[in-house]
Amino acid sequence: MLGWEFPPHISGGLGTACFGMTKGLDEIGVDVTFVLPTGVGVDGTVQGPSPHVRLCSPRQQEPASVQDIRQEVQAVVEQVFERVRVHQFPAMLQPYGTPESYEVAIKEYVRQQLLQSRESAVPVALGQLHQAIEQARSDHAQAPAPASAPAPAAAPTGPGQYGGDLLSQVQKYASMAAGLARTEPFDVIHAHDWMTFPAALAVQAATGKPLVVHVHSTEFDRSGEHVDQRIYDIERAGMHQADTVVCVSYLTRGIAMNRYGVDGTKIEVVYNAVNMPQLGDWHMKPIKSNEKIVLFLGRVTQQKGPEYFLRAAKKVVERFTNVRFIMAGSGDMINRMIEEAASLGIGRYVTFTGFLRGKDVDRVFSMADLYVMPSVSEPFGIAPLEALSRNVPVMISKQSGVSEVIQHALKVDFWDTDEMANKILAVLRHPPLQRTLRQHGQIELRKLSWKDSAVQLKGIYERLTTPV
Repeated sequence: MLGWEFPPHISGGLGTACFGMTKGLDEIGVDVTFVLPTGVGVDGTVQGPSPHVRLCSPRQQEPASVQDIRQEVQAVVEQVFERVRVHQFPAMLQPYGTPESYEVAIKEYVRQQLLQSRESAVPVALGQLHQAIEQARSDHAQAPAPASAPAPAAAPTGPGQYGGDLLSQVQKYASMAAGLARTEPFDVIHAHDWMTFPAALAVQAATGKPLVVHVHSTEFDRSGEHVDQRIYDIERAGMHQADTVVCVSYLTRGIAMNRYGVDGTKIEVVYNAVNMPQLGDWHMKPIKSNEKIVLFLGRVTQQKGPEYFLRAAKKVVERFTNVRFIMAGSGDMINRMIEEAASLGIGRYVTFTGFLRGKDVDRVFSMADLYVMPSVSEPFGIAPLEALSRNVPVMISKQSGVSEVIQHALKVDFWDTDEMANKILAVLRHPPLQRTLRQHGQIELRKLSWKDSAVQLKGIYERLTTPV
């Protein structure tokens, strides 16, 4: 299984989904080897894998920060999946990144490495690091197109492995995965989203094993009509070369067929799910303030529709002022949204928390009277399931895959801010409606499980590996 995000260091739903899937597969007796690159966080820090899975790392020269992560993970491992293990490679892939945003993050990482080296009295020349970045760019420019299966190559060591080009890191991850595939026993390749598709094609070329590509999001979801042709080409190559394409919704299946020309007969829809909290953990906690809380939690990007959330908020506060809108998350639109709230004159009613994780996510859900996901194009959307699992009623856009599986939720077109505001007001003003949405949401949610999704995946694996 090829992925580029895994708890506890996650930036969105993909890491949560990979964790849930591997847990479900583990429960039904499927052995999983998860191949994970070292991630670059939104703040430029290096991310490590989840501490509850066994870590299998290649011995390579790495910065002290990466070595520390590996040692810390090894030290805290107490619970191990019975059938899941992780190989982590020193390629740095930024979750939900673009080639442009990756360059910003990597420059921040270089800056932090310089500061760290000065504090530890280790001589690292600024010119050396910048030279390494330029060399990585040069190497990428001379490499074959990433949509094709990359030829396996020895992984670079030292600062050069942290080149400033995202696509060069995708290539590097592909080469290392192909090398690993020659030494690991496995039956099926399962790749998650575009950053892993070149690796999947490389492993397929090296081993001849059947390939499943899992589409959680497409370039059309992330960028609208202004797609990055390089990423589109990678996505298309992965989908066409795969033996089976798994989509997270029928909405995404339609995009794969209509935008990428994929044969619908080889597409399977496997819905995401959610891990339910322990019994009793989901009850609402008292809110210290008497303000009603309306929550947006997700990446603050064009795809998630944060501007529509704020425009609806403006219409709400014109009629109901005992309310606070919380925008929890980070992304390339965050500064613009802060300015938007000010220009709409609702700064007093909006709180921006930045990116939340762990207990802070639980805390903000425990305060919320309503969760709103106004996504412009959402292949699935795990966050509403997480809200329901914490007993928070939800409003979701009709342009989302999760609307296919949740019936007891308020649904609106992302662009219809009048209707969005009316439904927010209805929930805030009428406690019986809020109660009904919670109760029915809980009943509905218990029909979704990662184990059921894993059973579907296992069926796909068995069909691909059974001799005709």
